[in-house]
Amino acid sequence: MSISDLFDSGFKKRNEDHFAAIVRVAMADGVITEEEKAFLDRLAQRLNINEGDYKAILKDYNSHPINPPVAYDDRLERLYDLVRMIHVDTITGEPEMLLLKKIGVGLGFHAVNVKYIIDKAISLVNQGVDLDTFVDAIKNMNR
Repeated sequence: MSISDLFDSGFKKRNEDHFAAIVRVAMADGVITEEEKAFLDRLAQRLNINEGDYKAILKDYNSHPINPPVAYDDRLERLYDLVRMIHVDTITGEPEMLLLKKIGVGLGFHAVNVKYIIDKAISLVNQGVDLDTFVDAIKNMNR
């Protein structure tokens, strides 16, 4: 196995785990709506998840760990994807918010700040900001 194969398999696994975390949020209410399905389809394509892996993840999304990226910007991008899913799903219940907070901590955000970060992230996505604006706003919220 070459070095590039090792890198590719690790990258693929991280993308699958990230996708599974988003599926977990989408399934918080027990169903994936057509809007959620369209978002998942776009995200799967963006993350280079093939159809077979897509179906396997939908079937067994809880078997994938939440692997936090090392880079803060990458964590913010994953948070952006998760919160966009919530925006599509209009998740507002306490069980769904608790799950999102757990996933936020799993992504590497500190447990003390995660509620504040999640609330700010939801507010930004509800405003329709793009990824760059989202990242800048989250980074600058403590200044």
